[in-house]
Amino acid sequence: MIPWELVDTAPIPGSANALHLYRRGREFSIRLEGREIMSSAVHGSEEALAELAWARVTGRVRSRILVGGLGLGYTAAAALRRIGPQGRVVVAELVPGVVRWVRGPLAHLTGDLLQDPRVSVREEDVVRVIRSEQQAYDAILLDVDNGPQDLISKGNERLYSPEGLQTLRAALRPGGVLAVWSAGPERAFVKNLERAGFRVEEVAVRARGPRGGRRQTIWLAATRDRRSPGRSPSRRAGKSGPPQAGLSEQVIPGPAGSRRRKPGIHKSSDRPPRSHD
Repeated sequence: MIPWELVDTAPIPGSANALHLYRRGREFSIRLEGREIMSSAVHGSEEALAELAWARVTGRVRSRILVGGLGLGYTAAAALRRIGPQGRVVVAELVPGVVRWVRGPLAHLTGDLLQDPRVSVREEDVVRVIRSEQQAYDAILLDVDNGPQDLISKGNERLYSPEGLQTLRAALRPGGVLAVWSAGPERAFVKNLERAGFRVEEVAVRARGPRGGRRQTIWLAATRDRRSPGRSPSRRAGKSGPPQAGLSEQVIPGPAGSRRRKPGIHKSSDRPPRSHD
C-alpha cells in the first residue's frame, strides 16, 4: 500500500491548531489533530450542498452565492456549474493555507476553480463576511463544522446563535436560501431556524448515492415570505424545485413547521463526518 505523505501544514488563525495536507498517490486528505476531515475520494455531500440550494433559487440570471469554507473546493465548483456566465461565487475561507492549496497542489481536483473570473476569495471569518453586507446573496452555503453542536472553532457558535441566524437571514436576498451541512440531524437547530424566520427543509444525504454510504444532513432554510421566479407564492409539502441531475428526493416526516427530505445523491464518493473548511 502506498504510504501517506505530508505535503504541507497550514496554521488556523486565532487557534493553536493547524491543518495538514496529505497525499497518497492521486488521493488527498486534510487532517486536524490526526483526524481526517476532508478527502478527495469522498465529496458527494459537498457537491449536494450547492446543488440542492441551487434547485431552490434556479432561474436567477445574476445570482450571487456565498460559500462559507473552501475545503477542497468541491462545493464552490458545484455552484459554478449551476450559476451561468453572469453569476458570481464568493468564498470565505479563514485559513490562508487552504486557499494556497486549492490554487496549487489541489487545483486539478476542481478544474482550477479559483482561476475562474466568476470566483472571488475573502480570506477571513465567514461571520465577518455576512455582517458586511445585507440582501447580498441568493444562497449562503455553510460547511465549516460537523454541525451546530460539534464545532471546530468555538468562535463558530456565533453562526448558529439566534443573532447569527438573524444576520444570515439579513444577508440573503428576497427568496434566498441558507444551506447548512451537518454530520447528522439536530432537531433543536431546526427549531432555531424557524424562530429566526426561516422555512426549513431537512435533507438526509447518502454520500455514495445508490451504493449507500454515510447518512449526513443538509438544512435548506428560506425566508417565510419567499418568492421565486416561476413558482407559486407557497409550496405544499411534497412540492419542491426540480431536482438537479443525479438527485432524487422523498419527503419524510420532520419537526412541526419543517419538512425533511430523503434524497439519493448519485455520486461516486463518500466521506467521513466533516469538520473545518
